Amino acid sequence: MPTTSENWNPGKAVDRHPEATYEEKERLFLEVKNDTRYEDFLYGCYECGICVSACPSARFYDFSPRVIAQAMAREDVERIYDIITEDIWNCAQCFSCVRCPRQNNPGGLVTILREVSLKNGLQESKDALQGYSRVIYKVMLKGNQVSPDMLQPDFFPDWGPWVQNFSQNMQVWRKAIPMDSIRGVTDAAWRTDRKTLLELYTIWFESGNMDIIKELDESLYDLLTDVMNEELEEG
Repeated sequence: MPTTSENWNPGKAVDRHPEATYEEKERLFLEVKNDTRYEDFLYGCYECGICVSACPSARFYDFSPRVIAQAMAREDVERIYDIITEDIWNCAQCFSCVRCPRQNNPGGLVTILREVSLKNGLQESKDALQGYSRVIYKVMLKGNQVSPDMLQPDFFPDWGPWVQNFSQNMQVWRKAIPMDSIRGVTDAAWRTDRKTLLELYTIWFESGNMDIIKELDESLYDLLTDVMNEELEEG
């Protein structure tokens, strides 16, 4: 029976992911550890539990920022791989955990873990983010928020009953939203300056974000790349 995050006992570690070799798990951990932000985010945990009591995700999920700090401090390769594949997308990235008296930043560690997971194309992250492909497409190409018709239960099953209620009242929302944005052309509602868009496109490429998108969804990457490159050439 797998242990929960809060009941995890490093003395009784269980290999919950035998499909991955220890060498592969260690490689991913070292990639996290070698990140320049790592030492700023981790100073050692004395298990006071303040981060857990402040964490909204800990109230609703089997998630513990304390376990993340502990596993990192102990360099527990097996447990860190469990965290990468099971826990990182439960974090709300609200950084309530930074009130840690030791100045640990579990939310920052999760940021690094997410980036490593995406760069290495871990299937668990692809599955977790599948419903957000259309959101990424809108934000990266338009530089603004998504249109309301994207909020459908099939796309975001983990959002619970809220998205179901929202989609059922779509006709009411449509009356309040300009017609062009309903069809997905948001320029009429939230126009983003072309110069700003071109700067954003350049940032997406230069910062390595496009490489991460490629690992997440190659079809989305191809679509974004074609549109962005065409716009940059014209600009």
